[in-house]
Amino acid sequence: MSELQEETGDERVDAIVAGLGRLAELPVSEHVQVFEEAFSGLESTLAAVEEQ
Repeated sequence: MSELQEETGDERVDAIVAGLGRLAELPVSEHVQVFEEAFSGLESTLAAVEEQ
């Protein structure tokens, strides 16, 4: 698996991506929830940018 880029240049996105780091500590059965949270956070961030 390739490594994730460390920074995106947007602090909000960086925080969301960093949250994916907890996947390694969780059972696979909990991964979907983590991905859903990340997706929701990225959607919200994108919507906020579009509103500006």
